[in-house]
Amino acid sequence: MEEFKIETSQRIKRLPPYLFGRINALKLAKRQQQIDIIDLGMGNPLDSTPQVVIDKLCQAVQDPRNHRYSASRGIFNLRREAALKYARKWDVELDPEAEVLACVGSKEGFSHMCLSMLGPGDTAIVADPAFPIHIYAVALAGANTVSVPLGNTDDSLKDIIQVCEKLYPRPKMMILNFPHNPTAMTIDDIGYFETVVDIARRFNIAVIHDFAYGETCFDGYKAPSFLSAKGAKDVGVEFTTMSKAYNMAGWRVGFAAGNKDMIESLATIKGYYDYGIFQAIQIASIIAMRQCDNDTIEQNKKYQLRRDVVCDGLSKIGWEVEKPRGSMFVWARVPEEQSKGKGSIDFAMDLLEYANVSIAPGRAFGENGENYMRVALVENENRLRQAIRNIKKFVQKG
Repeated sequence: MEEFKIETSQRIKRLPPYLFGRINALKLAKRQQQIDIIDLGMGNPLDSTPQVVIDKLCQAVQDPRNHRYSASRGIFNLRREAALKYARKWDVELDPEAEVLACVGSKEGFSHMCLSMLGPGDTAIVADPAFPIHIYAVALAGANTVSVPLGNTDDSLKDIIQVCEKLYPRPKMMILNFPHNPTAMTIDDIGYFETVVDIARRFNIAVIHDFAYGETCFDGYKAPSFLSAKGAKDVGVEFTTMSKAYNMAGWRVGFAAGNKDMIESLATIKGYYDYGIFQAIQIASIIAMRQCDNDTIEQNKKYQLRRDVVCDGLSKIGWEVEKPRGSMFVWARVPEEQSKGKGSIDFAMDLLEYANVSIAPGRAFGENGENYMRVALVENENRLRQAIRNIKKFVQKG
């Protein structure tokens, strides 16, 4: 009798290898040995959610009406508040009924948007390097990605045009992300997105812009919203999140906004998959958007100070780094003499093993991320300085 064997779907088999697996396994093993690990690998905020939001959640939890299933799209008042925020911060007018949808975090919304729009034979244009879900969500939908080197903005737009002109069938979607994860790259003005809209119209290609770090900006920089570009709502959507600006990562609240047909497509998929976010969390999120602008400003000041500590420290070690104007990451190139020719994944393993510091290897974000490391600004300044000392000791020890 043959041995029984579970067969997974082709969808699972098409997923790329999870390159963080080895690092996470070693991290867990060291923590089980009570070894203190300074974890700068994931953009998982350690700072607390504003107290007024917590208080509102506690109040809303007491109301039995909030214990029932919610609306998959999100309650109307939450969507309206998101629309009001867009008008206030980015001068974008949105219809909360048709052009805004609440997601269980932007990652869930992004993944289901890809599932609603892509299938076998379809192609999406994605930058290299890229946040992994920008690739995995396309693969889970059964579609393919074509990578375009991130480079500078002018070159990347030329590459996108070239792909659209030469690839047949033409790509169905392009995925953008500014401020960028992992590189923290930013764009200077709305002109970039205006060109993106022109390309989308010319080649009939939908646009998804991941704006997760749109409010995490430094040095007076204000990241432009894709939806601020004329005609953007005709060709695409933008995803935002409560996770970063309000330290609400575990609350799982995000938004899709823009093209009403794409929003409706996402709503259709979500209607089959979930009953929405716990309503008490949605009510508390309204308070966050309504009352916590100053908390976001103060949080950005913390990230800016941490950025300076990391950038100055890594520069002194000899790593190549530019101070980012947005995101909660520093993207740094490691000199070959320090990595000793090892790839970024093996180098990250060494840092975890011998320096007790966990940072993300650039290769985990694509081929063009090789030789780079991504440092998350989630720890306080003292812990960050200790991490730099640990790294310095390791690389100088040889």
